[in-house]
Amino acid sequence: MSGSLRALIFDVDGTLAETEEAHRQAFNTAFARAGKNWHWTPMVYRSLLRVAGGKERIAHWCETQHIDLSQRDIAELHSVKTRAYADLLANGLPLRPGVKRLINQALEARLPLAIATTTTPANIDALLAPHFGKDWKALFQSIKAGNSVPNKKPAGDVYTAALQELAIDGHEAVAFEDSRIGVAAANAAGIPVVATPSHFWDDDDFTAADVVLEDLGEKDATWRDSHEHFARRYLDLPGLQAWHQRHITNSATGVAP
Repeated sequence: MSGSLRALIFDVDGTLAETEEAHRQAFNTAFARAGKNWHWTPMVYRSLLRVAGGKERIAHWCETQHIDLSQRDIAELHSVKTRAYADLLANGLPLRPGVKRLINQALEARLPLAIATTTTPANIDALLAPHFGKDWKALFQSIKAGNSVPNKKPAGDVYTAALQELAIDGHEAVAFEDSRIGVAAANAAGIPVVATPSHFWDDDDFTAADVVLEDLGEKDATWRDSHEHFARRYLDLPGLQAWHQRHITNSATGVAP
């Protein structure tokens, strides 16, 4: 089994940026515009995040509240929500610490990048265009969004599709996730996972992740790596490559990481 790191695969919401609060607000805006007396509080939305996908989340809410809403109406409501989300992100939303630095390091090293997410292409564009320009898609060799595969996370489909397009095996990549559902999806595709729990997932179970960090860290910033996987006080590409090599070697020999 080769230990070479050949790609970085990123989830989007919660992983690249703390987007979920903006999503929550956008849902509530869509409900108000549709004349519906619904309001998802942070506590309600935290529980709804266990359902992957925006349209699926609305459908689940309707089911639990015994509300009859057609698939067509759900799709239209979600379209309004997507536009509201783009409006909220028009001036940009800060990326999480270390994200842009690690992406730029990978680009400089010509290490392929990919996206594997349950969100829509429009939502990815709303988040990344302010940071990487309108041609941000050219930075990623594979972009698999919520409409790319039949089964959303925690199924591994979106990661498997990304691996196929990258023409690599799971152990040759590292996935970055912020939720237990995302970790499960990456695990299903055989990809080592670095988890950086986001605000809405900070109380979740991340024991299935290979590494759990507060975030990717920045130079001269406080950073917690409780298992001391990395020598620096932030996660850079050389440190990630060294960790990946150790992880693959240990996995092949049955040594605990």
